[in-house]
This record gives sequence, structure tokens and C-alpha cells, in this order.
Amino acid sequence: MSMFSDIGAILSAFASQDSFEIRNALRSEAAWIVGAIATILGGLFFLFLYRFVPLLERHLEKTIMVWSYLAIAFIIFWGVIDRFVFNNQQPWSTTIPPLLFMIMAWYGASYNVRLRTHLSFSEFRTALPRTGQLFCLCVDAVLWFGLAVIVVTTTSRLTALSASNFQIVLGTDDTMQWWFLAAAPVAFLMLTGRVFENLVDDFRNYRNGDPLIEQAVIGGDT
Repeated sequence: MSMFSDIGAILSAFASQDSFEIRNALRSEAAWIVGAIATILGGLFFLFLYRFVPLLERHLEKTIMVWSYLAIAFIIFWGVIDRFVFNNQQPWSTTIPPLLFMIMAWYGASYNVRLRTHLSFSEFRTALPRTGQLFCLCVDAVLWFGLAVIVVTTTSRLTALSASNFQIVLGTDDTMQWWFLAAAPVAFLMLTGRVFENLVDDFRNYRNGDPLIEQAVIGGDT
């Protein structure tokens, strides 16, 4: 009964939108159950979003990555000019880029799960029978999902802690850290959607007799 009451407390805290209540509620072990359910529901949401909006399926993560990279490049470029030409330096020019880089990496991880350009040992897997190949792909899905649950739960706790402490980005006056940290759980919900998307394709390929293992190409397309 205590677990159900803790789950109710977490849902009530999120409904209140009070960072202090959310932080305290997420301290309980029930946060892992809520995190797992949220990861499943979020993954299914993005799975259907990708299916019904092909433009987002092909360009959502890439757009976030490119704009994050361009923002980092612009801040660094202007920081060099500002320092050596105008003898000035914006105090946030060394704190914002690392946060943008983390966002670029998180959403890049989601996109590359779809491309399967992470470690996949495709040379070894292609030598396995089709049932063995499907088993390996299912293990990949389980591992990615487990990682997503861990990241969604822990980064949600960190985001709530940062928001409740009113932590600002160093060098700024009113830019909150949790605005950037909140991108992590969202990115891994998108990653879960990619995991589900791959799993649907794998079972369809297995049923239709199509190849299950394909050579991944970094920078390729889906």
C-alpha cells in the first residue's frame, strides 16, 4: 500500500507543478515505477508520432543537433572576437556551450539508435541463424529500454532538485539550469520511441523473411 501511496504522491506533485513537492516525491523508490511507466508511454507517444508525421521521424533529432552545434559554434566564434578584438568576454560564453553540447549528444544518441550505429557487432550477428539474430536485436531493445528508464528517472530527480534550488547557469542572471537538464529525460523518451520503432521493423522483417542485420553507416539515413 505504501508503494501505491508514493506513486500517488508523485503524480500529485507533478500535477501541482511545484518543484519542491516534485523533488520530495521523487525521492521514494516508487520513482522507478513511475519512471518505467513514463518511459513506456513516452516511447509509444514518439513511436506513433514518428509513424504519422514522417517529417519529424526523419528530421526531428537532426534539427536539434544541428541547431545546438551552430549555437555552440557561434558562441565560441563570437567569444574569440569579443576577447581578442574588443578585450571583453561574456561570462556565460564558457558555461552555455557545454550544456548545448550535452543536448546535442543526448538527441544524437536517440537518432543513432534508429540508425543502429552504436556497437552492434553486425559481423558476428550475420553469422547467426535468423532466430539468433532476432534474439540479439531483442536484447538490444531490452538494454536500451533499461538504460532509458535509468536516465529518465535519475535526470528527472536531478532536474527537480535543480529547479527547487533555483540554480542558474554560471555567468547568467536568470537562465535556469533545469531548462537544459529537462532535455535529458525528453531525449531518452525519444530514444525509447526509436527502440520501439526498430523492434517493430525487426519483427516485420523476421515475419516477411527480409534481412534482419544490415551494415550500419555513421552519418547515413533511415
